[in-house]
Amino acid sequence: MSEQSTDLRETVRRRYAAAAVKVTEGGAACCGPQPVEVDADFGSALYAAEERDALPAEAVAASLGCGNPTAVAELREGERVLDLGSGGGIDVLLSARRVGPTGKAYGVDMTDEMLALALANAEKAGATNVEFLRGTIESVPLPAKTIDVVISNCVINLSVDKAAVFAEAFRVLRPGGRIGVSDVVADDTLTPEQRAERGDYAGCVAGALSFAEYRAGLEAAGFTDVEIVPAHPVADGMHSAVVRATKPPVADAGADAGDTAATCCGVNACCTSAESAADPSRTVTGAKAASGCGCTG
Repeated sequence: MSEQSTDLRETVRRRYAAAAVKVTEGGAACCGPQPVEVDADFGSALYAAEERDALPAEAVAASLGCGNPTAVAELREGERVLDLGSGGGIDVLLSARRVGPTGKAYGVDMTDEMLALALANAEKAGATNVEFLRGTIESVPLPAKTIDVVISNCVINLSVDKAAVFAEAFRVLRPGGRIGVSDVVADDTLTPEQRAERGDYAGCVAGALSFAEYRAGLEAAGFTDVEIVPAHPVADGMHSAVVRATKPPVADAGADAGDTAATCCGVNACCTSAESAADPSRTVTGAKAASGCGCTG
């Protein structure tokens, strides 16, 4: 990774760590958590009132997204869902409710403060079918072909290696799986320099791909049926967009069986607490991380 990319990632990490701390400290105050200050085109207002009311106030307050990917992805009972850049956990918790007790929702995030907040929110929500993984969206700590749906809410634009993100989403999805993403996308006429003039990188603007670049990136990773539809403007020539795509099914589903046969609970991250403490890099922090499984990482 170049020095510039490292600096950009650290800038993003610091901003979202600060957001998590603000929500956590607000939750401990007499008046409760205060929403992180964002533009009207971002945040919890993009969710239906009944969805917000069903979640801990801290999960709602920490929302920094540009849409509602849990609705975009049309989640179904029993599915396994992965949220790239899960933050305070709002989309993981909503996903867990949609897929029900026979399904599971995973979140991956690189920011320790956000992971701690997400864990607390999962406990407050009483969610038993969720896990939060420490890692980056360019290198997801899950085995191949174990996820039905990949979602993300205004995070892919923050990545310093979007091709790696698309490749990882494709890798973890089962054949026939799909992505349903909310993200900021730029008009094809805007140059990277013009995008940077409209907002900074950590603010989800400067790093956004154009419509054509987004489509090309997904198709290069192997996705088909790519659909990118603008939802609402966030700056001049910049849009919150709904992104959908599919991983093609394979003719012989049995050919994939070997990829997950040796994994525990379907994921490498399923470790006991002792194993997690011994090697945090190969596990997750999760509401039910220690479910009696040994570590397979």
